[in-house]
Amino acid sequence: MLASQLAKIKDKGYDFAPQFRQMTIQLYLAGIMWRCSESLSLSTSARDHGFAALQAMLISDGMTKKQAQQRIAFLNNMSRVEDGGDTLAITIGYEAVPDDNSLAMIFDEYQNEVRVSGAFWRFYERGKKIMFIGGAVAAFVTIWAVTIFLPKTEGIDVLAAGLLAAALVVLPTFLIGLWIYRMKIKKPPLPTSPPE
Repeated sequence: MLASQLAKIKDKGYDFAPQFRQMTIQLYLAGIMWRCSESLSLSTSARDHGFAALQAMLISDGMTKKQAQQRIAFLNNMSRVEDGGDTLAITIGYEAVPDDNSLAMIFDEYQNEVRVSGAFWRFYERGKKIMFIGGAVAAFVTIWAVTIFLPKTEGIDVLAAGLLAAALVVLPTFLIGLWIYRMKIKKPPLPTSPPE
């Protein structure tokens, strides 16, 4: 079932954050396994059995038992919306039939969602690199310059200058990233009165 669904979305050009893509596919599989579990005579609920089957699959794919248990706990938590209902991925997975476009339907629903876009994820990754590499380079150059041009400076002062230079790179980068994040993610306020 998954192989046929992945083949259908292969050429669609979806650009999602890797974590979102993986989570969505795993929740979709949990929904499929849930429905299949209903045809078995089980002492546990079919939904729980679906997640247990997914855990066994993750372990067979190379995860340790502890990692798989943590992943299933995370997926189980993410499988419900605020009102207690099931998320779209679980619901569509539960209703999926062979050769439909169910997985594509889920991804189509989130295609314009900035929070899960691959571009936003790449921006986040670049920002982290700029912060850490830029901060390290600024600290190194400052320590080198202070050591060369002010040789009588004490070690603690040299270190403080390096940390200050790193902070002057890291802090603005972080604040700019946070501002962009808030601008992209912030939802428009709900109208207080109906439109006329």
